[in-house]
Amino acid sequence: MSRSNDNTGTMPVRDSVAIDATRLAAWMTDNVEGFAGPLQVEEFKGGQSNPTYKLVSPGQNYVLRRKPPGRLLRGAHAVEREARVMSALAGTGFPVPRVYGLCEDETVIGTAFFVMAMVEGRIFWDAALAEVPRDERRASFDAMVATLAQLHSIVPASVGLSDYGRPGSYLERQIAIWSRQYVEDTDAGRDANMDRLVEWLPENIPDGDETAIVHGDFRCDNLIFHPTEPRILAVLDWELSTLGHPLSDFAYHAMMYRMPARISAGLAGLDLVALGIPSEEEYIRAYCRLTGRSGIPDYDFYIAFNFFRIAAILHGIKGRVARGNAASSHAEERIRMLPELAALAWEQAKRAQET
Repeated sequence: MSRSNDNTGTMPVRDSVAIDATRLAAWMTDNVEGFAGPLQVEEFKGGQSNPTYKLVSPGQNYVLRRKPPGRLLRGAHAVEREARVMSALAGTGFPVPRVYGLCEDETVIGTAFFVMAMVEGRIFWDAALAEVPRDERRASFDAMVATLAQLHSIVPASVGLSDYGRPGSYLERQIAIWSRQYVEDTDAGRDANMDRLVEWLPENIPDGDETAIVHGDFRCDNLIFHPTEPRILAVLDWELSTLGHPLSDFAYHAMMYRMPARISAGLAGLDLVALGIPSEEEYIRAYCRLTGRSGIPDYDFYIAFNFFRIAAILHGIKGRVARGNAASSHAEERIRMLPELAALAWEQAKRAQET
């Protein structure tokens, strides 16, 4: 079965993340404009972090994102931040779903949550965009890089997000955060390459600093494409968004070029020319052109950091599996990738040292 089939559509809500539909419907009646019951709740298959639900009503379908139940690591699963950044960006022309309401009252369904519009379109779980005709793939990649460049061009203060994160020293803080979460999550064990990176990364941060709104997890499966056209209707999953370094955010997205296809939405080892997909060098040049840059010095460092970060995220999922509160039924499959991703992260670090 393909990764797309595994993650597409809905399923009955698992007992571990069940919702009281009656209490939720009462909250929506009071807080969601235009809502009228009855309400049916289904769980989306995809996603690893915050449980996500399809809410079906006679007049309209909605999406609910919540914190997972159980003990959580400090600062993780911040659905309040997701709701805030999407609401702020809604008036800029940037493609985000409409947020109908945020509920921080844990007595309603057991955790904080928000409700947003359900955007109909295509989600691609394969970075090679196998479902897209070859002659439309380059335009689809153009749409992805243009959307990310658009986000990085929005001035945080202009949309009320000047306090959405601390400006400056983003890489230092991110390395410290993910290193701390890796070290503190003793339920998930240790990895030798992660231990090396925890030491190497803070000693090799590039000079220069920039601040922009960063998504933090910008990849094809967090985007909703138009049903038939190569354009993006909505960017999803803003849990890791903050004020940060735009080059780090771009490198996370472009990491797909060095990610093996067998691991997670990667392009490494594929014949990009035959697939009609721009090369990594072309993609970097496109981002630089859209953002007025002449190039990206220390690009390999940003890639190394992002491989480390995604490995740290999987390490966190491994810890949640051990504690019994992982959000996705596919979590155990994902955490088997951790050792190889950690090794890839260290390979990128060695590559950065050679340039």
